[in-house]
Amino acid sequence: MKKSALSFYIFVVMLNLSCAQETENKVITPEKVPFIAELFVDDLLIPWGFTFLPDSSILITEKSGELIHFKDGKKSIIGNVPEVYQRGQGGLLDVVAHPNYADNGWVYFSFSSAEGIEKGGNTSIFRAKITAKALTEIQVLYKAGPNTTKGQHFGSRIAFDNDGYLYFSVGDRGARDDNPQDITRDGGKIYRLMDDGSIPKDNPFVDQDNAKAAIYSYGHRNPQGLIKHPETGEIWNHEHGPRGGDEINVVKKAANYGWPLVTFGINYSGTPITDETSMEGMETPIHYWVPSIAPSGMAYVTSDKYDNWKGSLLVGSLAFQYLERLEMDGKKVISREKLLDGKGRVRDVREGPDGLIYVAIEGKGIYKLVPTK
Repeated sequence: MKKSALSFYIFVVMLNLSCAQETENKVITPEKVPFIAELFVDDLLIPWGFTFLPDSSILITEKSGELIHFKDGKKSIIGNVPEVYQRGQGGLLDVVAHPNYADNGWVYFSFSSAEGIEKGGNTSIFRAKITAKALTEIQVLYKAGPNTTKGQHFGSRIAFDNDGYLYFSVGDRGARDDNPQDITRDGGKIYRLMDDGSIPKDNPFVDQDNAKAAIYSYGHRNPQGLIKHPETGEIWNHEHGPRGGDEINVVKKAANYGWPLVTFGINYSGTPITDETSMEGMETPIHYWVPSIAPSGMAYVTSDKYDNWKGSLLVGSLAFQYLERLEMDGKKVISREKLLDGKGRVRDVREGPDGLIYVAIEGKGIYKLVPTK
């Protein structure tokens, strides 16, 4: 195919994909919002993740490797954090308190680790307790391999389900042709462990030769959103597409999410990856974005403190620097709103124990959305 014909083909495909969804779900900027954005934790560089503790204090990861405890308006540094592999998108990444933290004190982390015989790094999951402003009882639960010096697609979100299983994501590490579709290799997967790191006996591939027994689903690209749906108990994820094709998926046992065999995106160069957007035996996303918003962080609103927000999904946009609210009807997106437009790269979003929404923005800090009603 000649270059001009190829360019026209790509344009038509992407236009059709965009129109098919954007006509139905075009993102709008509301004339009035039901909150005032109040800077709650200031002076943060890249607050990659944060979690609330039972006393309403906050643990915050800085991508650089710092772990911050914010309590009563003051920040303190938690020491003894494992050394992170600093390259590209790698660093100290997600943090989640155990659902029974008040009883057991465990906190779970993801980070890019150089542990291993190969040069470079890969995603690692560990848990620890906090004593006297330092991490103690550090236990590595999973280390993806092999290491690579590539700096992209560490994934790294963490979530617990209603049964106490630990889920986490590892991106394809920039090796889309090798990792996502191969269950004998790490990368491009969502994993499930017991909270102590052991492998659940009913994981889908535990009895398959050479398979990574921790894998729960595969065919992912770079999932940077992972939550438990508070009403259904399902695990939902979102992941970065290439140029177009960010997705929201419901994570199912043994399911294949298609990357890179099916996608709504194209290469960054503008060339096609595939002409397939669906394929038998592969899951279709419940929502996709064209163009990409580069999603990071996700929260399901259970609070009734904001007008008409209950039941919505909140997703941060790194590319366009806003917070998106997706109004849901079950698994269908029925409308989209652009919030905090231009405030900065939204890295994470959580609903706090007080029912308020908290948003981590790079170069700023964590904002509290204070209702105006």
